[in-house]
Amino acid sequence: MKKTKYAFCLGIFVLVLSCKKTETDYNNNGWAFDSAAAVIDSAAAVADNYQINNDSAIAEPIEVAEPQNNKYLDNSLQTGATPYSKYYGKNSSCDDNGCSQIKVKTPYNSDVLVTIKKNNEVVRHAYIKANDSFTFSFPNGNYQAFFYYGKGWNPEKEMKNGAIKGGFVADESFGKDDEQSLYNNILSYELILQPNGNFSTSPSNPEEAL
Repeated sequence: MKKTKYAFCLGIFVLVLSCKKTETDYNNNGWAFDSAAAVIDSAAAVADNYQINNDSAIAEPIEVAEPQNNKYLDNSLQTGATPYSKYYGKNSSCDDNGCSQIKVKTPYNSDVLVTIKKNNEVVRHAYIKANDSFTFSFPNGNYQAFFYYGKGWNPEKEMKNGAIKGGFVADESFGKDDEQSLYNNILSYELILQPNGNFSTSPSNPEEAL
């Protein structure tokens, strides 16, 4: 049985961000992937007591300090790029029977830098272009997803008080989901920017998300 959560939040100016989150189980014969923004669930997910009981998604606008005519305004990285590999390393894969996945689909009008944390440490991260998707894989365990939205990637922009470099120059916002327990499951996020709506999410900030 598939479980889906919707949450809405304030975005930049009149934009509101929502995120549809779905979860599914996979068996030892391989991964079960979603189709048309829906994940095919199995009864085993319910049998394993794997449920969603928290809000999903996420964005709180923050003030953009750099001007809109910044030379990096049109700069974008490729989906799957790891701009913070100097600090967090590159993404490794997991393909045995004790693995889970997190799949993120981005909105059509915003690039997203996703970080995945375990025990408050970034263990996976990836840049995902607007209207694209990327899938992380890792050993079973407890993980938390953070989302950094924006436009125009500046590789020299200082973040976290200069601790790391790389960030968006316009339309920045940060958000997060609650920590999730993943055991032979796929957790799927579909991020959507849409006008109007109510705020009911978990905001975040650069210090927490990066």
